[in-house]
Amino acid sequence: MSTALRASAFTEPDRPKNLLIRFLTTGGSYVDVTGHGEHAKNNRWNCLGCGDSSTCPEQDGLFRIRPDANNHATACRAIPLT
Repeated sequence: MSTALRASAFTEPDRPKNLLIRFLTTGGSYVDVTGHGEHAKNNRWNCLGCGDSSTCPEQDGLFRIRPDANNHATACRAIPLT
């Protein structure tokens, strides 16, 4: 069985205005990184599949949150429910 990512069979949700990065999860959902940019400390990630999110958005610079969001997207197998 291949574990390679495939194009999502689900419709991509609308993109929020403050979307910085969107990762495709293994399950075909998305992890959105939102906030005010690279030097801001209020960026956060939110998984649209399982609902998990960053734990301390008031402290999350983009350099720290990007790998966390990517790691979650790699591990998350939840599929979109809408």
